[in-house]
Amino acid sequence: MKSPHSIKPVSGRLGILLPGLGAVATTFIAGVELARRGLAEPIGSLTQMGTIRLGKRTDNTSPMIKDFVPIAPLESVEFGAWDLFPDDAYTAAKKAGVLSNEHLDLVKDFLSTIKPMSAVFEPTYVKRLEATHVKTGPTKMALAEQLMEDIARFKRERGVDRCVAVWCGSTETWRAPAAEHQTLEAFEKGLRENSPEIAPSAIYAYACLRSGVPYANGAPNLSVDFPALHELARREGVPIAGKDFKTGQTLMKTILAPGFKARLLGLDGWYSTNILGNRDGEVLDDPESFKSKEVSKLGVLEHIFQPHLHPKLYGKYSHVVRINYYPPRGDNKEGWDNIDIFGWLNYPMQIKIDFLCRDSILAAPIVLDLALFMDLAHRAGMSGIQEWLSFYFKSPMTAPGLYPEHDLFIQLMKLKNTLRWMKNEGLITHLGVEYYD
Repeated sequence: MKSPHSIKPVSGRLGILLPGLGAVATTFIAGVELARRGLAEPIGSLTQMGTIRLGKRTDNTSPMIKDFVPIAPLESVEFGAWDLFPDDAYTAAKKAGVLSNEHLDLVKDFLSTIKPMSAVFEPTYVKRLEATHVKTGPTKMALAEQLMEDIARFKRERGVDRCVAVWCGSTETWRAPAAEHQTLEAFEKGLRENSPEIAPSAIYAYACLRSGVPYANGAPNLSVDFPALHELARREGVPIAGKDFKTGQTLMKTILAPGFKARLLGLDGWYSTNILGNRDGEVLDDPESFKSKEVSKLGVLEHIFQPHLHPKLYGKYSHVVRINYYPPRGDNKEGWDNIDIFGWLNYPMQIKIDFLCRDSILAAPIVLDLALFMDLAHRAGMSGIQEWLSFYFKSPMTAPGLYPEHDLFIQLMKLKNTLRWMKNEGLITHLGVEYYD
C-alpha cells in the first residue's frame, strides 16, 4: 500500500461530536478547554505530548507527533453532543463527580454553553437508564435522518468545516450480528422496517458515515463493527475504528501479559474483579449489558498468549472477569487482579494488583487522540477500519480473517509506523540500517 500522495492541510474548524455527554465526555471537554487556557496539561495524550523517532538512533531526531503530522490544533476544535438527559456539560460534569469544583469552576462559563442534542434511545438496549431527552420517529431510518440533520445544523451553526464522532455513551446489551448486519442493503431495509436487531449506537454510526463523518466506537457495542457499515465506510471514503476504550484493568493486562509471554512464564489463572459506581457501573449491573463488556475483556489474553502456539504454558488457564456496581465508589473504579503464574520446573508464583484508577481520567486523552487521528486519517484519504488505532481499544476491529493485535507495545509500534508511512519516512524495525552503518 502506497503512502498518501498528500495529506489535506489543517484548515478551518474541527467539530468533535460525542454520542453521550456523561463522565467521559465532560471530563474530555473540560480537560481540552483547561489545556487551551493554559491551566492544565493534556497528560496521557499522544497527539499532544508524544514524540516519534525518525531515522537512526544516532540521528537524535524525535519531533513531537503534533509537529510531525498535521494534527488539528486544540484551538480549532468545537464540541457537540447527544445525550439521554438535557443537562449541559457543566451540570453533567458536576453530577459525574470526576473533576473537582476547583477545575470545573475555571471552565464553567464554557461548559455551560454545551447543551446536548436529543438522543436516539431504545430501553431494551440500556435497561438501567430512564431517558428524558430522546428523539421520536416512525422508523429507525427516520431517527437516522434526524441525526444527519443534527450534524448538518451543527456544522452550519458552529462554522465547522469537518467533523469526527467518538462514541462515549453507555454499553448496550450484547447482540450477535444478525442478517440485518451483513449487507448495507439489508441494514437500510432493517432501518426502514424498525428491526429490533439494530441498536441505537448503530443508528448513530450509520448517520455519521452517511454524513461523511469518521466514527470511533468507545464501547463494546457492535455499533460500527459489522459488514454492512464496513461497506458503507468504504463507499463513503470514511475511516472507522473501535471498539471499547482501553482504560483501567484491560490496560494493565495488555502491559503485563506481553511481558509474561516474552519471558515464557506459564499462566494457570487470571481472576479480575471491578467495582465502580458511576453511570457505566449502573448500566453494567444489567447482565445483558455486562455480557457485551465481558466479551470485550475476555478476548485480550487469548490473543496475546496464543495458546495454540504455547499449549503447555497457556493451554489451560482460567480467566474470570467480574464487574460489580458499588455506588459509593463513583467514577473511581477499583480493579483487583489475582494472577497465578508458573516458572522454571513448574514452580508456582502469584501477582496481585489493586489498581485504584479513575476511568474517565484514563479515557479522556483516548477520546482526544482518536478524534484527532481519525481526522488526520480522513484528510490522508484513508477509509474503512483503522487498525493502526488498536492501541486505544480493548477489542480492536480488524479486517475479515485477521486476529486482533492486543500487545500494547506492538500496537504502539504499528501506530507510529503508520504515521511514518503517511509522511514517507522510513519505518522503524529491529533490523534498522544502523546495524550496518
